[in-house]
Amino acid sequence: MSQARQYHIGLSAADIGGALDVLLPGDPGRVADLARALDDQAYALGQNREYCSWLAHVDGRPVLVCSSGLGAPSTAVAVEELANIGIKRFIRVGTTGAIQPYIDFADIVISKAAVRLEGTSRHYAPLAYPAVASFSLTQRLVAAAERLGVPHHVGITASSDTFWPGQERYDSHSGYVRRAFQGSLAEWRALGVANFEMEAAALFTVCATFGLDAACICGVIARRVDAEAVNHAAYPLAAERWQSILLEALREPV
Repeated sequence: MSQARQYHIGLSAADIGGALDVLLPGDPGRVADLARALDDQAYALGQNREYCSWLAHVDGRPVLVCSSGLGAPSTAVAVEELANIGIKRFIRVGTTGAIQPYIDFADIVISKAAVRLEGTSRHYAPLAYPAVASFSLTQRLVAAAERLGVPHHVGITASSDTFWPGQERYDSHSGYVRRAFQGSLAEWRALGVANFEMEAAALFTVCATFGLDAACICGVIARRVDAEAVNHAAYPLAAERWQSILLEALREPV
């Protein structure tokens, strides 16, 4: 384990108090609320670039909350440097667009694996290598959701490098989607993929190649079966649900 302050995240092992767990929201603006939901005495460690970090304690155990930034490249940077300072378990926390008709706004999607539509994971392992979540860490999230009675779905996630063409969204600046992606939404739906987001595949792949545990929990704020637009009104309930699941899961003895 490195004692040096890490270049991108701006943290050292001394800062995180022996934490082995990190929660990784993409948005730096979500870090404080998530940390305080775990611990009303949580405090900020700092911010460098897109990486905002807070430290919380759950039943006396330190838990780091650190934003990963948007997309796979910045997520991989976070994993590399957090692993350097001793983090062993990584949970991505974020929002997502559901592509199955049975998934509703503010439902929770817990990913068991991810389709590697992004490019970052290919720098760590060939495409034949599966992007699979840690079974034990994922099961802790599922068990917590079941105990709390939170509406949730366990499924395969598609991770895209882009918000628009890679997810076959037509509400972009140009409205154009390359032929390679036209029809892809219907295909992934037919193959049973639950949702689109932008980080899980890289997180799962990088962590697996490092021998670390990774999981992903997301709240639904878009239903692609109905429309492409994000439903901002769904966010508060989605956040409340993932916060309750995470707190319940983190209270379990490891």
